[in-house]
Amino acid sequence: MPSYDFLVVGSGLAGLSFALKASERAKVAIVTKDRIQETNTWYAQGGIAGVMNLDVDSFDKHIEDTLVAGAGLCNHEAVSNMVYQAPRLIQELMNYGVGFTTKDGHLDLGKEGGHSEHRIVHAADATGREVENVLATKVKSHPNIDVYEYHFAMELITEHHLGKKVKYLPKIHCFGAYVLDIEHSKVITFSAKKTILATGGAGEVYAHTTNPNIATGDGIAMAYRAKAKIDHMEFVQFHPTTLSVPEADSFLITEAMRGYGAVLRNTGGEAFMKSYDSRGELAPRDIVARAIDDQLKKRGDKTVFLDATHLDEQSIRNHFPNIAQECSKYGIDIAKDWIPVVPAAHYLCGGVVVDEHGRSSIEHLYAIGETACTGVHGANRLASNSLLEALHYADKASNHALDTIHLAPIQNNLPDWDESGTFNPNEWVLISHNREELKQLMWDYVGIVRSDLRLQRALRRQSLLYEEVEDYYNRTRVSPKLLELRNLISIAYLIIQSAMARKESCGLHYNLDYEVHGRTIS
Repeated sequence: MPSYDFLVVGSGLAGLSFALKASERAKVAIVTKDRIQETNTWYAQGGIAGVMNLDVDSFDKHIEDTLVAGAGLCNHEAVSNMVYQAPRLIQELMNYGVGFTTKDGHLDLGKEGGHSEHRIVHAADATGREVENVLATKVKSHPNIDVYEYHFAMELITEHHLGKKVKYLPKIHCFGAYVLDIEHSKVITFSAKKTILATGGAGEVYAHTTNPNIATGDGIAMAYRAKAKIDHMEFVQFHPTTLSVPEADSFLITEAMRGYGAVLRNTGGEAFMKSYDSRGELAPRDIVARAIDDQLKKRGDKTVFLDATHLDEQSIRNHFPNIAQECSKYGIDIAKDWIPVVPAAHYLCGGVVVDEHGRSSIEHLYAIGETACTGVHGANRLASNSLLEALHYADKASNHALDTIHLAPIQNNLPDWDESGTFNPNEWVLISHNREELKQLMWDYVGIVRSDLRLQRALRRQSLLYEEVEDYYNRTRVSPKLLELRNLISIAYLIIQSAMARKESCGLHYNLDYEVHGRTIS
């Protein structure tokens, strides 16, 4: 049974950053169900928000922009603490060797929707890839970090696995996790003094998403089953602009293009955003996504367009080289052609509820990155605050975990995973079909625009899928696809129930049956 001081589940920016800091004084294991770089971080284009030029920007402006985007549901103290730490955390990445784009010897600061100033630090239009590569290289060479690629964390180990009824306990404790070694189809018991969930988001619960296939909400689902507190799951951010070409698999067209001057147009050529919000293309994402959705429904169209043809031709290609390359695969020249775009599920603002140190409601269990609900994003995430939040809470969690490690002794008597009475599955079509059915019902009924009737229909169908899959799971040996489907069904339930409980329209949650709270949204 492998035993560690810290078990980090997930290998995006949050998990890698935590591991690097904690490993200076402790032994760390990172388990990740794919290769170490296959994370949401890898696909992040825009950048990291931070006040890097106090001559024109201020911390108060960044805080206010975050609070406005969050539609009145942000934790002001959490936002303030994060914003003030941004310059230091960005500098740490630069010290690691991350190469951010510069101009005339200074950081080239971009501007995105909801921001009042240019403050987005970026590495061209592939910031996540640059950050992930640098940190992954450092992690793999660190003597105090063991990396377990292609290892799927299945269940958190708590008193439940020791034969105790957790509902009668004043506190639940986490002792590690059961992890499936995918290559050898073997479940390993990992014992850890503290466990850190950094598994990213859950975009795969929707039919259309910018997230990679691995974004199945595993950490949130595990924490939910372990009885951790989960909140704000109704606030799913749909990125307004993904490439509307079937073969492109919802390739993200970064918001920075609109910050650079690109304009949204409908099929009639009308630049429509000003009729929805005075900020036009730079309105927060929830407004832009709903505006596009409204245009598509009113006009019966399948796409709108992002127009950058009025901008300097060479400049636009140089500034967004990866987008230019991807679009060219489909015969689209971003400097000469309108880019067809539609919204897609992008980011989950809710998750495992944590305090200012990243601690969950379960003792010795932390959650950081998109897996966590920190209070920073409120009802809607401000663009490029996600990587900053990952950095900030990895920093806070590593400090707290190191300071309190003596309070969490290793458990050496954890039971092995019990797979008695199960069989090897041979009906893979059931798993793939149920996954597609779940994704489509979430897209149809729990998407950008919702209603009580749609949510009720979604819950009925989700319940049937839950019963069917749980029965199959209890009789079947575990596999990655089955584990992912089970987790996605839990995520769907949490989103639907949270959406049904909120009797208002607020931020990313827009219900036709309720008035808008916080700010006016057309």
